Amino acid sequence: MKKRATSFDVAQLAGVSRTTVSFVLNNVPGVNLSDATRQRVLDAAKQLKYHPNASGRKLVSGRSYTIGLVLQQSSDQIFADALLIRVLIGVEQAAEQQGYHVLLKPLNKRSSTGYTNLVQENNVDGIILSGPREDDTDIIQLHTDGYPVILMGQMPGTDIPFVDINAQAGAVTAVEHLIELGHSRIAMITNASLEYVSAQQRRAGYKEALEKHNLPYDEALVREGDYTPDSGHIAMADILKINPRPTAVFVASDVVAMGALQAIRVNDLHIPQDMAVVGFDDIPLAGYYTPALTTIHLPAFGLGWAVGERLVNIIQGETLDQNGIFLESRLVVRESSK
Repeated sequence: MKKRATSFDVAQLAGVSRTTVSFVLNNVPGVNLSDATRQRVLDAAKQLKYHPNASGRKLVSGRSYTIGLVLQQSSDQIFADALLIRVLIGVEQAAEQQGYHVLLKPLNKRSSTGYTNLVQENNVDGIILSGPREDDTDIIQLHTDGYPVILMGQMPGTDIPFVDINAQAGAVTAVEHLIELGHSRIAMITNASLEYVSAQQRRAGYKEALEKHNLPYDEALVREGDYTPDSGHIAMADILKINPRPTAVFVASDVVAMGALQAIRVNDLHIPQDMAVVGFDDIPLAGYYTPALTTIHLPAFGLGWAVGERLVNIIQGETLDQNGIFLESRLVVRESSK
């Protein structure tokens, strides 16, 4: 009997990753793929007569068919995260296609037993960790022990599988946009404290863009956000006290940027005439701010889909075609930086 074609066979024939094959064949929205790439995947699938078979990929009995999505944020931060719902839907739909359920678990970042409790008490088959910190030795140990783990984000220096966007490159694009508009004194507010890898990456992109254009990096122009609009308001109010005042600000989270925009307005300044603003994430409300926010668009649903599908692959003992994958981001220019 002829061997049934797999997604790996389609990926090899089309010259793409298995994740790209999944995006195309499942028509995942919000993912930047060229028409040529999509057509190559469709042609390869047709040539190989490939059809996804979710039921055939289920594990033998003894599993809970539940995966844990761990968020290292406080309840207030989670409620403020306007991008999270799209990510969650992506994870849930990818898992459901393979017969799995998703357990959402907010985890105190200082907890030393959270992962253990999640595994033992909730009997999840694998863990997605969103927003990893560089000092999280517990998740490293869990991975070392052979437990299925994948990151939404990265932990440089480890071999833990991950799905991410290239946050540093996105930050470079955001800051270069401001530089091209003529700004040379540009402040930054991070999305979170700098113990989070994503905050480090976005600041690194800010630095890179300045250095690339021979502009000095000034630590005095950088403030830390904390996932919430309130943190952005506080940080922006502090930046506005600097003399001479910056003419632009890169805020590495749209949610944090909401507070920054308000701080600018209450100080009787105009956007973008007095202060240009660029955010990061392109949350659903970004285009409805006053003024509409220029930002870096992330494929939130695709990010959730990819990380959910790849965790199930790991649980099922499949070998990943790549240990880590990056999804594309793009600049969306609106009124806050014109």
